[in-house]
Amino acid sequence: MKCILGFLMLVSAPIASASQVPTKDVIVSVNGVFVPGGFSSESDAYVVLNGMFPNTCYSWDRAEVKNTTTKQHEIAAIAKVTQGTCLMMLVPWTKDVRLGKLERGHHMLRIHTGNGNYFERALEIE
Repeated sequence: MKCILGFLMLVSAPIASASQVPTKDVIVSVNGVFVPGGFSSESDAYVVLNGMFPNTCYSWDRAEVKNTTTKQHEIAAIAKVTQGTCLMMLVPWTKDVRLGKLERGHHMLRIHTGNGNYFERALEIE
């Protein structure tokens, strides 16, 4: 019985320690943005971001949307990076980012690239 309990403790130890692996949040590069049309001020606007993680230690966490003015919005894609063994391969990702209800007019979206730069896309709300 002691042998079985000892074996179970050894087998479950890596699982328990895997959940305690240190992670950090990083802004990741966005390669493309799809901005659908046809949004009204009564509907929730969204965009679709896509990019590539540099290895398998990266995983999608969230997008941070900051409304700098009523018609200018900043978007940053955030990934969690775990410490440990990673496969060195590009990992594609695609995510919908909800912007919420926006007022009518021309909106400017500023998408951060992870290296301090950004690019912009326009969004029309009818």
